[in-house]
Amino acid sequence: MSIVVTGATGHLGRLVVEGLLEKVPADQITAVVRDTAKAADFADRGVRLHEADYNRPETLAGAFAAGDKVLLISGSEVGQRGPQHQAVIDAAKEAGVALLAYTSVLGGPAADFTLADEHHVTEKAVTDSGLPYVLLRNGWYHENYTENLAPVLEHGAVVGAAGEGRVASASRADYAAAAVAVLTGEGHEGTAYELSGDTAWSFAEYAAVIAEQTGKEIVYGAVSPAEYQTILTGAGVPEPLAVILSDVEGAIERGRLAATPGDLSRLIGRPTTPIADSVAAALKG
Repeated sequence: MSIVVTGATGHLGRLVVEGLLEKVPADQITAVVRDTAKAADFADRGVRLHEADYNRPETLAGAFAAGDKVLLISGSEVGQRGPQHQAVIDAAKEAGVALLAYTSVLGGPAADFTLADEHHVTEKAVTDSGLPYVLLRNGWYHENYTENLAPVLEHGAVVGAAGEGRVASASRADYAAAAVAVLTGEGHEGTAYELSGDTAWSFAEYAAVIAEQTGKEIVYGAVSPAEYQTILTGAGVPEPLAVILSDVEGAIERGRLAATPGDLSRLIGRPTTPIADSVAAALKG
């Protein structure tokens, strides 16, 4: 039996593999990667590698075996993720894996924004597969914001179109720890976990955290969705992605990413990481 992680060299995938290495022998871990060179450090530590591309289903042959526990980390290519994820699900079903876990989106069917559409399709494919499954409905990552502090510091403003909406984000490491807990534990089959941070914060509060830690004057600059989209495209974001990100801002304003059910802290056995800690880490570089 192996624990198989797809997308293992991505930001989240790396953290999951690192967490698994603390819990199980390296030879019980398989990292499915697009480029084995990027996973050489894992191979050096005894992790098995399988080179595969979501866009070429034939490369997934042999990635999974009967009895494996599989973590399908959602792809990053918005608009192509439905068929990509289906290829992984089909390969897992053919192999007869013991568990298929999928990183979905907070709220599941209630997530009414464009970025969630492919998650809805994949969740249905997972539940229709007949395989034992777990849905890890991840909320927003702190790093979605803290990895983009340069323009905030340059302009003295956190700019957004979410009004007074709040975000119950957590760190990538928190979400990775939850995946590790599910992959190494028992009794999670058939569960949909709503994963989010313990505390929901507003963008004005986020700006205040940055101001406190930098000693600079940082304000929250609330703009309209159209203005936000223009700002994003002006910064080089492709227009289709800018439309999607602006749509997310509306979802935040509607409270879609503010839920704090506590599933994440219960799974990882500790409080989730405060946004202030991730701001501090990002400022240290």
